Amino acid sequence: MTSAASVNVVDTGLSQLDLLEAEGIHVMREVAAEFERPALLFSGGKDSIVMVKLAEKAFWPGKIPFPLVHVDTGHNFDEVLAFRDQRVAELGARLVVGSVQDDIDAGRVHEVPGGLRNPLQTTTLLRTIEEGRFDAVFGGARRDEEKARAKERFFSFR
Repeated sequence: MTSAASVNVVDTGLSQLDLLEAEGIHVMREVAAEFERPALLFSGGKDSIVMVKLAEKAFWPGKIPFPLVHVDTGHNFDEVLAFRDQRVAELGARLVVGSVQDDIDAGRVHEVPGGLRNPLQTTTLLRTIEEGRFDAVFGGARRDEEKARAKERFFSFR
């Protein structure tokens, strides 16, 4: 797939950032049109905030046509959860929350005393995707922080 960002276009009047934004908006619209049950991961962190803003622009003035999915570790700052809920309300979006604590309580994952819950999120994420029957999931990660995704342009078939 040739990306707009990789094509040398002269005299567009658009900055590199504008081209990347336009390309992201195009991809979001295509996925929304081609898949039956897409979703967007939304942790309230900076990467997912950018993804939500991109989705907002892609479907403005309408609402984002797919739910936002949050994996709650149980260790989130109250302010992050309040921000998440505020943004969801502002957008009129649907929020789906997967709970790591629910998976611990059900025996699907086991918490290590004094340990982080971040490694436990994968099970909760996969369960939430399966229960929601989502067939495409948007997520944001910077290439410099996520080496496994460094070679991927848009799609990760995992």
